[in-house]
Formats: sequence, C-alpha cells, structure tokens
Amino acid sequence: MTDAPAYFAHPTAVLDEGCRIGAGCRIWHFAHLMPGCELGEACSIGQNVMVADGVKLGRNVKVQNNVSLYTGVECADDVFLGPSVVFTNVRNPRSAVVRRGQYQLTVLEKGVSIGANSTIVCGVRLGEYAFVGAGSVVTKDVKPYALVYGNPARQHGWMSAFGHRLQFDAAGHATCPESGEEYLLTNHQVSRISIR
Repeated sequence: MTDAPAYFAHPTAVLDEGCRIGAGCRIWHFAHLMPGCELGEACSIGQNVMVADGVKLGRNVKVQNNVSLYTGVECADDVFLGPSVVFTNVRNPRSAVVRRGQYQLTVLEKGVSIGANSTIVCGVRLGEYAFVGAGSVVTKDVKPYALVYGNPARQHGWMSAFGHRLQFDAAGHATCPESGEEYLLTNHQVSRISIR
C-alpha cells in the first residue's frame, strides 16, 4: 500500500512525470503540469492552468484560472496571478524561426500581485510586492511596491505589502491602513521600515 500524495490534484489534472509538487498544493480541473516544473509548498493552481517545463513557483503562489506559465517564468513566495494572466518567453516570435533555447527569464519577486487579463512580456523583473492592475501589459521592469497599470503599464503610485495604496507625506513617510506598517519613499524607491 502506498502513501497518499502530500498534495491534492483533481482527477482531470495532467501531472507529467518529472514535475515536482510541494506539500499542501491544490491543483484543480484540467490543469497541466509539465516535466521539470517546480511548485513550492501550499501553491494553488486553478482550472485550466498550464505550467511549462522549467517554471519555478515559490511557496504559497496562487494561480487563478486560465493562466499560462511558459518556460522562463520564476515566481517567489506569495505571488498572486489573477485569472487569464499571460506570460511570454520570446520577444520576437516567428512561426518559421525556431527560438527554443532563447527563452528570456521573467522574475516575480516575493508578494507580487498581477490583476486579471494582464500580459507580462518576457525578460522583465517585478520587484517585491509590486502590484499590476487588471488588463495591463507589462513591458519593462517594475520597482518594489510600485502600482502599475495600463497598456503599456506605467507607474501610478505605491502599494503596501497588504495591498493598499500608500499616501506619502512631505517627509516621505506612509502607513498602511490595514497593517500599520510604515514605509519610506526616498529617491523614487520605497522601503518598509516597520514590519508587523
């Protein structure tokens, strides 16, 4: 008799041999995990999600329905990907030109949130706790704690680690209304100066 897996997978999910799944993960209807992908502990993989070879997800990553994670995507802990988010891995695709092995790395640092129907063009880095509004097209790096949205996505402010818009005073200080954590804005960069 074999032990039950340390994760849940719906019977319709396709888990290719060689995919690595952390304890406590939940994998829902029609998801497809390809060989060589890695899921950290306690990840949630929604319906109709594809996770390609070489994709790495940290702990507690939440991937909502209909997301495609292509080779080259790496997500740190606590990343949230809204429904129908799309990633690319080649900037200049042509059907007749083979570009396997030229995939560009896309990195989402700890706590990043990406809103529904957004597109993340490959080769960018989203800093910790960056927040991408729904329907955006991200074409360049995003600073930590930055709020970006639009097509192309542009910065429109700053967000706390709890997902609230930060209002900085003249001295560059702000407080998250939910957590009470304090933030400092200096030289167009935000840092958290107190942690709950």
